[in-house]
Amino acid sequence: MDTFEAIYNRRSVRQYKDTPVSDDMLNKVLEAARWAPSWANTQCTRYVVVKDPAVKARLAETVNKGNPATEAIKHAPIVIVACAVLGKSGYYRDAIVTDRGEEWFMFDVGIAMQNLALAAQALGLGTVHAGFIPDSKKVDEILGLPEGVVSVEMMPLGYPAAEVKAPPRKDLADIVFYEKYGKH
Repeated sequence: MDTFEAIYNRRSVRQYKDTPVSDDMLNKVLEAARWAPSWANTQCTRYVVVKDPAVKARLAETVNKGNPATEAIKHAPIVIVACAVLGKSGYYRDAIVTDRGEEWFMFDVGIAMQNLALAAQALGLGTVHAGFIPDSKKVDEILGLPEGVVSVEMMPLGYPAAEVKAPPRKDLADIVFYEKYGKH
């Protein structure tokens, strides 16, 4: 599958088949995430792969009530929890060098997880970005994250149980400006 095809066909999958994902396919999507760019190549993103149904059930309890990804977290064969090592992204020589410095890890994790999602799509797997987590410290506790490492999002991974239709997209004219915001 070519890159554009993967981009245009990737969907948020919330229902999965029981079919296990092979370790080979899991490693391929993790490799794609590993090769994502990051701030000054600090590579602050970490991944916790969860297959245990009891742990997935506990993770599902951390998302906002009514979140459509709840069942996906419980029932997908794998949930990948993206984490970040703090104090690296947005820093240079141990000092924050941008006014968004302490938040920059979110950008790095997002890039890595989108690489993972596109690689999954290319392999016929489905994913959904699940980040509506009111208290991420609960996720951190469940996974035993050390101090200085925080969870950012959960991504169920598996074979889609149904085809998901594309939601409407805004026209380029509505989202792209030239030289100055609002200028077409």
